[in-house]
Amino acid sequence: MSFELETAANRENLRRVAIDPVSRVEGHGKVTLLLDDAGHVKEARLHIVEFRGFEKFIQGRPYWEVPVMVQRLCGICPVSHHLAAAKALDPVVGATTITASADKIRRLMHYGQILQSHALHFFHLSSPDLLFGFESPVQQRNIVGVAAAYPEVARQGVLLRKFGQEVIRVTAGKRVHGTGAIPGGVNKLVSREDRDLLRMDADQMIAWSRDAVHLARKLHETNGALYDEFGLFRSHMLSLVRADGALDLYDGVLRLRDARGLIVKDGVPCADYDVHLREEVKSWSYMKFPYVEALGPAKGWYKVGPLARVQNCDFIPSPLAEAERQAFIDHGEGEPIHAPLAYHWARMIEMLHAAEVIRDLLDDPDILAGERMAEGPRGREGVGIIEAPRGTLIHHYRVDDDDLVSYCNLIVSTTHNNQAMNEAVRQVARRYLDGRQLTEGLLNHIEVAIRAFDPCLSCATHALGKMPLAVELVDADGALVDRATSGR
Repeated sequence: MSFELETAANRENLRRVAIDPVSRVEGHGKVTLLLDDAGHVKEARLHIVEFRGFEKFIQGRPYWEVPVMVQRLCGICPVSHHLAAAKALDPVVGATTITASADKIRRLMHYGQILQSHALHFFHLSSPDLLFGFESPVQQRNIVGVAAAYPEVARQGVLLRKFGQEVIRVTAGKRVHGTGAIPGGVNKLVSREDRDLLRMDADQMIAWSRDAVHLARKLHETNGALYDEFGLFRSHMLSLVRADGALDLYDGVLRLRDARGLIVKDGVPCADYDVHLREEVKSWSYMKFPYVEALGPAKGWYKVGPLARVQNCDFIPSPLAEAERQAFIDHGEGEPIHAPLAYHWARMIEMLHAAEVIRDLLDDPDILAGERMAEGPRGREGVGIIEAPRGTLIHHYRVDDDDLVSYCNLIVSTTHNNQAMNEAVRQVARRYLDGRQLTEGLLNHIEVAIRAFDPCLSCATHALGKMPLAVELVDADGALVDRATSGR
């Protein structure tokens, strides 16, 4: 009998403990634990408590507004939504293949996003747990504490993120919520002045990124069994790969491996994602639960993101990152690495790869001159899939003859990882909390497991029709005037 089903008949007799909100993640979520009288954990769930209906209110808008609108899903990874939407809408303007300049500028923008987001998550959000310990004083577990104890680590983290944001600015027009990618291409080239300024710092960013990989690797190897077993579960892994099997964070085909590392599906065109993937809705979360239809919801869930990507690909097409990937693979001693805390090590390998790609693209003359737009016979539908910092991101749109969006489906990275995060929470609850007197430090173990996935909870809140929703109208004095509910 499953961990949760055991409590179905006697939930009212259990004590409820809530971690609300989960800290140092983007968006709002909470964890609930149900404990019996002896303190044994009978149920552990990650709940997404925000509701945001982007899939619905994008319908009826002109298609050219969408790449800018969808960025408002998130302030940390807006570029990923911006590019996924532009890619999905390229076929609508007939751009089945965009120009070389547009492709390289979009890639430069995207790898700038990867670099800044990975730096933000590792240095600002997760390093306090990793450097000080999961049960260290809560006053110390923050970026200020890191800056005091490890000033050079904090400085490099801040400057790496700043560099990534500057890459975004020169390609998208702004650091946050830019407009550079449009259906059919891009609306601006990179200026020579901006290129030269970025190129001056590119080699330093590579060196610092390599240092960050070594720090993450050292933390993992030093902590041995703790890191290898913390929250451990095994699952399928999904990501894009290039046609030759290389890691590609901007484009490619879908590949699925099973928990043993064997390829289950390969070469799946992005346009065919909905042939293979389905989403399940559960009553206790606004975030859906994706799964591979052929395997069913119980066995077909998977994880995405850096841990999946560096093991799903055959190689990384940049030399320093590939060398670090080989060291990572060797750590598994012939088996796939499934430990959630290994996400941090894999994430830094990707940051190094992003820094290498950015340097190479800055040396490419196509970003300075060339055609910005492509066009062709008008289309009605498109799918854009990109590897966002947190994992595979899917945008799917249909556009009517009046240029208005008639259908929108978004499956974001954190949604793909929903079941995986819940599994990690359950494993940690069983191992560290069961039967013990709960403290803030012990409860932080749960948050450490969630943070490993770098969730973006704002992006992932799109379920409709099942989760209870209550709307209350109050007057100026705070008195309840009316109340309406749905989904109960």
